[in-house]
Amino acid sequence: MAVIPELKEYLATHNIEVWEYIEPTATAASAASAVGCSVAEIAKTLLFLVGGNPVAVVTCGDMKVKSSRLKQASGLSGKVKLPQADDVLTYTSYAPGGVCPFLLPAELPLILDTSLQRFSVVYAAAGNSHSAVPVTVSQLKELTGGEVAEICTPILNEA
Repeated sequence: MAVIPELKEYLATHNIEVWEYIEPTATAASAASAVGCSVAEIAKTLLFLVGGNPVAVVTCGDMKVKSSRLKQASGLSGKVKLPQADDVLTYTSYAPGGVCPFLLPAELPLILDTSLQRFSVVYAAAGNSHSAVPVTVSQLKELTGGEVAEICTPILNEA
């Protein structure tokens, strides 16, 4: 399982700093509050099961994943559902609230939503529920090998 020291070391080799907080950063709203940015600037990493197959998605905190677009982008078919907490840990090596896009298992497909491109810097979790990592979309793409696709739409009526 990837832990903060391992993640810090990995990101440091790419000149990326891990920020740690006393405040929780488990949700986009709480992370935005801790970091001091908008909810949209939080790069949330979500796990979905598509026909029983795990797929990770990184998107902005103000976006929601559209099942049909996720299936098309991943090339998978079947019902799209959110996994149980223990499945998140099994498939990503991170607990819910701290799932980050870095050091994920190589066999786990990762899709970066185009909404991330709205910002010069976004803030991803760093493996636990009290951290953030400022990164550019190009750094995300380079370090994760994730494919960029338009799979999300804005969450409406969100404060």
